[in-house]
Amino acid sequence: MLLRRTLILAALAAAFFRTPLCGAEPAAWVDPFIGTTNFGATNPGAVLPNGMMAVVPFNVMGSDENLYDKDARWWSTPYEFHNKFFTGFAHGALSGVGCPDMGSLLTMATTGELKPDYRQYGSEYGDEVASPGYYAVTLSKYGIRAARRAEATATARTSVERYTFPAGKGNLLLNLGEGLTNESGAMVRRVSDTEIEGMKLLGTFCYNPQKVFPVYFVLRVSKAPRAAGYWKKQRPMTGVEAEWTPDNGKYKLYNEYGCELAGDDIGYWFTYDDLAEGEQIEVRMGISYVSTENARRNLEAEQAAGDTFDTVHAAARARWNADLGRIRIEGGTDDQRKVFYTALYHALIHPNLLSDVNGEYPVMEHSGKVGVTEGDRYTVFSLWDTYRNVHQLLTLVYPERQVEMVRSMIDISREWGWMPRWELYGRETFTMEGDPAIPVIVDTWMKGLRDFDIEAAYAAFRKSATTPGAQNVLRPDIDPYIERGYIPLGFYAQDLAGDVSVSHALEYYVADAALARLAEALGHEEDARLFRERSLGYRHYYDKEFGTLRPINQDGTFLTPFDPRAGENFSAAPGFHEGSAWNYTFYVPHDIEGLVKLMGGRKRFVEKLQMVFDEGLYDPANEPDITYPYLFSRFPGEAWRTQRETRRLLEKYFTVQPDGIPGNDDTGTMSAWAVFTMLGFYPDCPGEPFYTLTAPTFDRAEIDTPQGVLVIEKQGEGYVRRMTLGGKPLTTYRIGHEALLRGGKLTFELQNTDHK
Repeated sequence: MLLRRTLILAALAAAFFRTPLCGAEPAAWVDPFIGTTNFGATNPGAVLPNGMMAVVPFNVMGSDENLYDKDARWWSTPYEFHNKFFTGFAHGALSGVGCPDMGSLLTMATTGELKPDYRQYGSEYGDEVASPGYYAVTLSKYGIRAARRAEATATARTSVERYTFPAGKGNLLLNLGEGLTNESGAMVRRVSDTEIEGMKLLGTFCYNPQKVFPVYFVLRVSKAPRAAGYWKKQRPMTGVEAEWTPDNGKYKLYNEYGCELAGDDIGYWFTYDDLAEGEQIEVRMGISYVSTENARRNLEAEQAAGDTFDTVHAAARARWNADLGRIRIEGGTDDQRKVFYTALYHALIHPNLLSDVNGEYPVMEHSGKVGVTEGDRYTVFSLWDTYRNVHQLLTLVYPERQVEMVRSMIDISREWGWMPRWELYGRETFTMEGDPAIPVIVDTWMKGLRDFDIEAAYAAFRKSATTPGAQNVLRPDIDPYIERGYIPLGFYAQDLAGDVSVSHALEYYVADAALARLAEALGHEEDARLFRERSLGYRHYYDKEFGTLRPINQDGTFLTPFDPRAGENFSAAPGFHEGSAWNYTFYVPHDIEGLVKLMGGRKRFVEKLQMVFDEGLYDPANEPDITYPYLFSRFPGEAWRTQRETRRLLEKYFTVQPDGIPGNDDTGTMSAWAVFTMLGFYPDCPGEPFYTLTAPTFDRAEIDTPQGVLVIEKQGEGYVRRMTLGGKPLTTYRIGHEALLRGGKLTFELQNTDHK
């Protein structure tokens, strides 16, 4: 029966994805260790595309031998490549984010004496292996291995771990007291000898103290233990009380207690005394953000009776091959193929499922209230990041998922009254700035995906674009933006970023430009004129003295003194968020022509932009300037600069090493940049259905789109000499979405020249 099921899975995998042109299945090219250091914040754990569950090795606490500790500095990931002390598998972790949260429900296997303190039970490790939907490691301290590994795999909402024990005594632990979150508090209850259930409180993402939420779980072991019970860290006591309490300030084991247990630092253990050499025990977990009942439903729906670790792993692998196989490449080096498919893999992790198998989910900003969706409800809308390219990639290649995400955003606005900015499991964290849902949804609609309520979306957009600041949660500093066309220093500085007025305004300009396009398309001509005019307010910030955008004081004068390089390397600088004036000055993608005029014409614009790259002013890890390389192609005779810079940036910052992402992946944004750039085109203005072309990396790429297969071919090497679309010559490097897909085949003819 199991063999037949495995064969069926293999057949399904073959039916639903086509082998890439280079000959190996797409998942074979993915290296999940890329981005796991240099603050890339990715991890090598097992996850499905856009899945709720992610089972991830946790190695950032418990040992002075670790290079990084989660509590020693700002830290946002459960795994760091250079650390060597393993304290369990975390469940439901995030990938590529800049703030700590999630990554809890820590499971661990040990041998010998039971020890509930993670500093004592943690183990050094080695022989790591990771691939899409799979992770394995050797726990050196215990000799716990399966084919020399302790393994983990996942479904959309559940996980399976498999441990192989040496002969004798072994333990399985669930630690509910630790994890990558600033919140505390949990509960666990024994259901049977082999099953427990409970919850843990998570949240305070980016240190928002009220943005908390529970994760519920059901955990099952495949073998009944000899003994089992709870543990709890006891509070420190003094005086006579301490003399009477042998567990004072220590972890207390509960051997005779069988009801539920709650507290800040608690856990549950299973102990086995009669293990045979090489005996395997599987640990299965289902999670939900609604209830323990739903966690159980998820587990039973996604792991059928008779499923083994291997069948779940095979299904995960097949799912990744199906998704990754929607883009098939030929040519390039092995390293380039690894970079490409790993980037695509990272771009498909978030946003992720929030709804359970029965459609239930936690209603936005209504703690304890449960909604029901007919489709899929998504979460982790890191929109300040992903509005720039991730959603454009989903719209192009995974349209069915993008439509569900747009519906999720619209439903969020119905439940809460506002569109999301950086939403996390039903809570708005207000991380970063802007109104980024507008360009995401406008972009989707403009590209022909329209199976959602655009009028409801428009009403929500107009609300955030017109509501006075005192009542506006998304644009609290909108009043001077409307009255003056810009936001001065000293008006709003109510978050950890400080006064970042220019960054706020720039995001509003981009959003309003997209809103103007939608208003015009829907026949709201007066609104279109209003929002289009507002989107041009960036001109107020342009300072001819420095040739950059410059913060403005309350009295209308420019900030003095002023250093346009202040803010580099994510240091604090008045007016700008996580960047310098150089990282923001060219970020007016909706009005490049107007910016050119301010700078004194095309020649001076190009020279200044080139200086940004030549003098190291470009920051590849900062979202506002990641479109910069593509701006050259707006001008006749300058497209070679785009080709040179994109090629250079790919070679320098996107590699097969653990630091092969230029800093925080930002829920796939950096990776999506690499995917588009290697394919040879990039969405250059959020909310505008256009791409800028550049020389592709691969000889041939086939992309499955709603309009059919888009083929991109490269002939020769070097710089673009000639381009054709559908066999007809192209004379511009900027092309509309529909025109590109209708053309069907984009061909680049390259030649080696000095520069063009």
